Amino acid sequence: MVMSSSDSSAVDNSGHPFSRRSGKGCCTKGNWSGMNIAAMVIGFVLFWPIGLVILYWNISGRNVKDLPKAVQNKWSEMFSGCCRGESTSGNSIFEEFQQTQHDRISEIKEEIKNRARNFRSFRSDAKRRADEEEFNNFMSNKPEKEDK
Repeated sequence: MVMSSSDSSAVDNSGHPFSRRSGKGCCTKGNWSGMNIAAMVIGFVLFWPIGLVILYWNISGRNVKDLPKAVQNKWSEMFSGCCRGESTSGNSIFEEFQQTQHDRISEIKEEIKNRARNFRSFRSDAKRRADEEEFNNFMSNKPEKEDK
């Protein structure tokens, strides 16, 4: 039996949660824009947990454009101040001491990098000199062409 559009109201009066009449279809909740769906598919292709996070984000009705900012806010909320080098001592002398030590360590690291760079240069020059000496020894001791 073929139903016309006027007969569909009789079917929709069933009170089923996914009925078309109630406006709560199976995929109407959430933010299912093309960009959000594409981001979800790319997330699943790259790494499936990312796809799940974006799927949840879409189902909750939020836009994927807002996801990076929300992740950044959550990250900074979880790790606020513990890894940024911010001082919470409140003692200015101690903070100056810390800064002095930090500067000293930076200078030492820079000195180590310079020494390593100079040593690499020295080794390459020494290798070149050794190769040149070996070549000169070969050229000075080379046997004369023998006639066969």
